[in-house]
Amino acid sequence: MSSLLNFVEDEFVPKKTYPTFSSGDTITVYYEIKEGNKTRVQFFKGVVLQRRGSSSTETFTIRKMSGSIGVERIFPVNSPLIQKIELNKKGKVKRARIFYFRNLTGKKAKIQEKRS
Repeated sequence: MSSLLNFVEDEFVPKKTYPTFSSGDTITVYYEIKEGNKTRVQFFKGVVLQRRGSSSTETFTIRKMSGSIGVERIFPVNSPLIQKIELNKKGKVKRARIFYFRNLTGKKAKIQEKRS
């Protein structure tokens, strides 16, 4: 049953190509918002806290600071509302899920950039 489910997901779920990113990276996600009859594109720029799931059910969580309040948003990778994803900078972290980042403020909340 699971092999049949994987086959259907691979064949019929449209795949989009995005830059490879992981936790600690700073990315900008451009996504479509529908307000009544109109649609517009809005962006959300922040640090990736985690990626979870696989293939068609994969999601990622982004956190940004809006003033002094932290805002988190979860995006499905295969969402048709996502227009594009830009990778702004690669972060150097030692964990796949950086939930400790929520409690940090000021200079401690800085993620070191990876050298390429």
